[in-house]
Amino acid sequence: MGGESTTRTAPRSGGTGTAASGGRLGQRLSGVAVALGLVLFLGGFGWAALSYRPYTVPTSSMTPTIDAGNRVLAQRVDGAEVRRGDVVVFRDSSWVTGSDVVKRVVAVGGDTVSCCTDGKLTVNGKQIEEPYLPKGTLAENQNFATVTVPKGRLFLLGDERQGSLDSTAHLTDAAKGTVARTAVIARVDAVVFPWKGGLKRPTGFEALGTLSQPGPLATIELLIVVGAVLVLGGGAYGPIAKRVGRSRARAARAEAAGVR
Repeated sequence: MGGESTTRTAPRSGGTGTAASGGRLGQRLSGVAVALGLVLFLGGFGWAALSYRPYTVPTSSMTPTIDAGNRVLAQRVDGAEVRRGDVVVFRDSSWVTGSDVVKRVVAVGGDTVSCCTDGKLTVNGKQIEEPYLPKGTLAENQNFATVTVPKGRLFLLGDERQGSLDSTAHLTDAAKGTVARTAVIARVDAVVFPWKGGLKRPTGFEALGTLSQPGPLATIELLIVVGAVLVLGGGAYGPIAKRVGRSRARAARAEAAGVR
């Protein structure tokens, strides 16, 4: 007795129509993400190379702000941009021959500076709060007569006042311990190894004038991180999409084989 078979088979389909379209769009977007990420990542490093110089501080004269052996990033600046409270890198052969020096600017041209009044540094008659000094230490290890800083020059001290060879060690020099603004080559923005982060601008000098603003380091870090995320995310799209595609294909085949 003949009869019509009731077995039905699922129509074969490559399943590539919509998936292929979505795959092409995803590939384009991933390509854009990788390209943009590379621009941001490399651009951030390029900006950093142009704006900053790395230094290793060999002494403890800036402790606890910067310890001996710390690695810092210093923004390339013109000496005219330096403000009170800045930690700067400078070169002065009358201080050290053939080596860079790192100290904190406490007074600029036209200021009068002396120590100590009630144990505090005095600039233009104002007692300066210096929270960056080691706890329990004096603002200076010796009293020194009032110094009037000549125009275009800076008076600099180490944060570790007990052992720092700073402006107080050069008071008998012709320049009364001051350094020319033109000797400054960079301003320390952050301690990067071991990581301490950006240096805070000391508010104790605010009453005397405008403080400097941090450099572009935070923006540069953001560009590098975002760029890295885009590169990694865009590069990972292809393998992930293939794996998802294979999983969907297996599921489709299993569903088709189960149809009777």
